[in-house]
Amino acid sequence: MTSRPITTSANGAHHHYYPPSSSSSSSASFRGCCCCLFLLFSFLALLILAIVLVVVLAVKPKKPEFELQQVGVQYMGISPTTASSATVSLIIRMLFTAANDNKVGIKYRESTFTVMYRGIPLGRGVVPGFFQPAHSVRRIETTIVVDRFNLLQADAADLLRDASLNDRVEMRVVGDVGAKIRILGFTSPGVQVSVDCTIGISPRKQALIYKECGFDGLTV
Repeated sequence: MTSRPITTSANGAHHHYYPPSSSSSSSASFRGCCCCLFLLFSFLALLILAIVLVVVLAVKPKKPEFELQQVGVQYMGISPTTASSATVSLIIRMLFTAANDNKVGIKYRESTFTVMYRGIPLGRGVVPGFFQPAHSVRRIETTIVVDRFNLLQADAADLLRDASLNDRVEMRVVGDVGAKIRILGFTSPGVQVSVDCTIGISPRKQALIYKECGFDGLTV
């Protein structure tokens, strides 16, 4: 709607001016409402952040504890195929223990563990993701199956020597465990613990000789 001009006269001269339109006042009101909403949302966000920080400081969450507790050797077979190659077959069952000493729950994502011989990946086992309540201990199992993995040249010679002369084949089990702590419905940034274990297996006895485990590091 267009505003009508108002005519005034002074000393015989006519002057016209236009009163402010309603659209200008509506635009100013809209900008004022947007500014108020922005301030309100900013205040609420800061309030929520402050509450979360207070809860985190009160709870003092600890890093997750995830350990390779047991290794069971179900089968190990080593056979030379040519003068410069050999195959290895392996079935091992691994039992992991997850301990949560926190006052809140921990959510673990799916983790993959790899068994290696002299840095060569032979096979993998998967631990499904799960949620662990506060003050609890959970045991998780996974099995790694290696079916006639072929090693060549120096690696094959080392494997045959370890099996025949020493009756001890040393391998490594490595994997990354990712976890997040849940507090009042909020999830913390991801924490990753790298598990690195050395195991010794006797091919003749089809049994585990030793196991040495540690944590390679903790990253956020």
